[in-house]
Amino acid sequence: MRNWTWGFVGLLYLALLLKIEALKFHRTEQTERISGSAGDVLEDDPVGRLKVFVYELPSKYNKKILQKDQRCLNHMFAAEIYMHRFLLSSAVRTFNPEEADWFYTPVYTTCDLTPNGLPLPFKSPRMMRSAIQLIASNWPYWNRTEGADHFFITPHDFGACFHYQEEKAIERGILPLLQRATLVQTFGQRNHVCLKDGSITIPPYAPPQKMQSHLIPPDTPRSIFVYFRGLFYDVGNDPEGGYYARGARAAVWENFKDNPLFDISTEHPTTYYEDMQRAIFCLCPLGWAPWSPRLVEAVIFGCIPVIIADDIVLPFADAIPWEDIGVFVAEKDVPNLDTILTSIPPEEILRKQRLLANPSMKQAMLFPQPAQSGDAFHQILNGLARKLPHDKSTYLKPGEKFLNWTAGPVGDLKPW
Repeated sequence: MRNWTWGFVGLLYLALLLKIEALKFHRTEQTERISGSAGDVLEDDPVGRLKVFVYELPSKYNKKILQKDQRCLNHMFAAEIYMHRFLLSSAVRTFNPEEADWFYTPVYTTCDLTPNGLPLPFKSPRMMRSAIQLIASNWPYWNRTEGADHFFITPHDFGACFHYQEEKAIERGILPLLQRATLVQTFGQRNHVCLKDGSITIPPYAPPQKMQSHLIPPDTPRSIFVYFRGLFYDVGNDPEGGYYARGARAAVWENFKDNPLFDISTEHPTTYYEDMQRAIFCLCPLGWAPWSPRLVEAVIFGCIPVIIADDIVLPFADAIPWEDIGVFVAEKDVPNLDTILTSIPPEEILRKQRLLANPSMKQAMLFPQPAQSGDAFHQILNGLARKLPHDKSTYLKPGEKFLNWTAGPVGDLKPW
């Protein structure tokens, strides 16, 4: 690009910053009311609208797995651990299964980790099958619905397909025994075999205390236009660079590595969270899966998420107005990112920032300890409550069966 063109873009960027700084008073003094259906459900209180029975499983399915590897408490799949802890003391818990609306099986399928921190995909389906066999053998509630009034937390990269590589996840498919259950999963992509119809899509886990410790003064100028830290190529698994992130991250690097408006790098500095709070836009491109913790981090730190993931199903989409707080860029349009972002009017940027400043927006993305009103735990319960009452077809007639206990890859049928 010619020098005079860069000068014009630079002046546009400077004018944008001045406009934002001039109106910062309005942004810090008040937050914008969330409008539409999102405002009606974001702060709903699920207590009194549903009752959940928590199965008591042998500790080998949860606590002993965690004792072996404490890394599970902080990785992005940790929602299964914290949801279990939350439900044990939640007001929606019932000790009488006869009055329960939902049944929860606490099994930590992502806590058996490899040395580099990836969940072992081979044990997860076997562990889940074993837990389901246990509850089906010891309680009558699974068998009367074949799991249709049960929910499971499946925070793997590709949910209940239990694999971190898409091709292998698709080949495996959703564990057959979960076909009638409701899945609470991080993975969400429309028309994908690993996203079950009726799933509740949740954000990945981000440690709330860690993020809180990196907050900077809210009046700090946002002097970075576009920010991203992460992989552009997964050389170990995709040497050619075209399959990882469907080429979107490679396109970001090739087109904007020398663009002064883009602060992008593979390095992950100690000031990462602080830098996000100094940025106007934060890129949230897909990786192996369409989601990543960057989406949560951007919302928490008030950085407008630039979502690059075609057909993504976003967390709590019925409660959070993603179209209003984010910018969506098609994967094929990544080479035009600079034009797209510099063309957004300053007043539109300010409106998105005001919405992001709403405390309830941030709270809905986190799993805090202890739980707080309107947090991600409550959004999950709200999602479950909105599925009530169960349809009559949920309950099977005597002798009626839908699930095939012997379906699935042979390796998944081995005892756990």
